[in-house]
Amino acid sequence: MSQLLWPLVKFLLLIEVAASVNFFHHRYEQLVQALFNVHNECPDITRIYTIGRSVQGRHLYVLEFSDNPGIHEPLEPEFKYVGNMHGNEVLGRELLLQLSEFLCEEYRQRNERITRLIWDTRIHILPSMNPDGYEVAANQDPDAIGYLTGRNNANGIDLNRNFPDLNTFMYYNEKNGGPNHHIPLPANWKSQVEPETLAVIHWMSRYNFVLSANLHGGALVANYPYDKAQEQRSRGYQRKSSTPSPTPDDKLFRKLAKAYSYAHHSMHQSPTCGEQFADGITNGASWYSLSKGMQDFNYLYTNCFEITLELSCDKFPPQKDLEKEWLANREALITYLEEVHQGIKGLVSDENNNGIAGAVISVSGIGHDVTSGDQGDYFRLLLPGTYTITVSADGYRPQTATATVGPAGPSLVHFQLKQDTIKGPMEKKAPATSLSSKALQKKVVWRNQPRTGRVL
Repeated sequence: MSQLLWPLVKFLLLIEVAASVNFFHHRYEQLVQALFNVHNECPDITRIYTIGRSVQGRHLYVLEFSDNPGIHEPLEPEFKYVGNMHGNEVLGRELLLQLSEFLCEEYRQRNERITRLIWDTRIHILPSMNPDGYEVAANQDPDAIGYLTGRNNANGIDLNRNFPDLNTFMYYNEKNGGPNHHIPLPANWKSQVEPETLAVIHWMSRYNFVLSANLHGGALVANYPYDKAQEQRSRGYQRKSSTPSPTPDDKLFRKLAKAYSYAHHSMHQSPTCGEQFADGITNGASWYSLSKGMQDFNYLYTNCFEITLELSCDKFPPQKDLEKEWLANREALITYLEEVHQGIKGLVSDENNNGIAGAVISVSGIGHDVTSGDQGDYFRLLLPGTYTITVSADGYRPQTATATVGPAGPSLVHFQLKQDTIKGPMEKKAPATSLSSKALQKKVVWRNQPRTGRVL
């Protein structure tokens, strides 16, 4: 297709997509109906489930997209989007509903890019983590809504300050030795979190999420961990800071944040909303220190890498702006989702080809490990380069391999561990499973094809 015709095709595509969705603020009942509408339109690739209830009893519904809904397929990464954690920050909620409709419609239209994404990825979308707070905000006069009205849940708690504080343990371990991943929760943690937070933590524990983003409002920037500064100042502490608190995966997190900011219509064009962010990204602690946040918790308690997306200067944008905001974010939402397919992945098995759950995957030079899932498959996000990977599991001899990561997709690196006859076999966390050649072939076939198809 000629370069002169392509801009016209893209323009017509925008018109076609814009006409297929409804742009309005969805109250709880309307949100639920929208999710079920998508499921009814695409029953073969979607599933609706609930992870729990809010304080006032509203379901926290998740819409899943997959070629086999409800099933984890070995070597297929799990991805999640979370919106409306702060009840009055509503754009993410609406964008995720639009994204759900878009994925369904484009799959039905056989868009190669979207079809590949749904075949290769298990996508989980939670449009509203705080439906109670949303209803409080939505009940206000749009022209007179307070800056904090509806932010918290029905118990008056800020859910993004409600997760167990694992940063303190991590910073201690960095100085004194200790685990750098899957840090244990405090004994009394359940009594200190809200129902919505508890539901999300259980959700994280049930699914081996690899990549995630939570969607907020009030600024325009992609924020990456750590959110909590290593040293807090209790006296004279100011919200603003300038000292970053980088994770061992800082370069990777910067790349993930830039993937969104540069695919967004204007996020990378600082200054925005009166603030200056180079490339439209920021380390959380460098912006301002935040304790007990969700993105740090993801990184320290699970295998999941999460960033926080601040998507609009207006926390509750007027309805007339929703279509414009969707077009500004659509490509970025898809681009970021595709970032789950980078680094290395593979199967950790024993000598009988049974998957080993809970095996530790360590990358030399990066002080943050991940673990294999219940079926023995693992996923480690990495930038392009050559790495030394060591896999270890209780009762087995460690194995080390060298892996080269390219820019086009994940490298397959399998490990078959031999039993340590001195220590004996490990106690498996889940029934042993084997990865069939058919399943492996299915997951590789799309990835080996060139990334072509319609540009969104």
